[in-house]
Amino acid sequence: MEIREIYRNEYTISTDRDKLDIPSIHKFLSNETDWANGIPLNSVKTSIENSLNFGLYYKDQQIGFARIISDYSTIAYLGDVYILEEHRGKGLSKWLINEIMEHPNLQGLRRWILLTDTAEWLYKKFGFTEIPHPEFYMEKHNPNVYHRIK
Repeated sequence: MEIREIYRNEYTISTDRDKLDIPSIHKFLSNETDWANGIPLNSVKTSIENSLNFGLYYKDQQIGFARIISDYSTIAYLGDVYILEEHRGKGLSKWLINEIMEHPNLQGLRRWILLTDTAEWLYKKFGFTEIPHPEFYMEKHNPNVYHRIK
């Protein structure tokens, strides 16, 4: 897949996997999130290897991240979205999500999905809604899985 890079002032969004600061992504996901608390480094590496990744950079420092799991034809899952606290409030999350939604390989999908309990306001701006029929939704969820892997 073609690498995309988009610039805004001193910020860059890039899909170049080689630019990702995997230790900093792991540190944030493992220590600063509820959804991936305690995730092992190898799990982060594997998830990155199997996703379309969007790194957000200030100059050369990684300050944000998001990834897409998709078949590039019918469905995409948006996950692991974050912006470091000191860079929040600058419109960067909206810019990041917009660039994800506009990615050429993610057009014409029947369904986008995500799970969030902190930023509904952001995703609603991009057409995400609550599940209209939650009775159809099923999941197998193991919130303690990372605490068992050592």
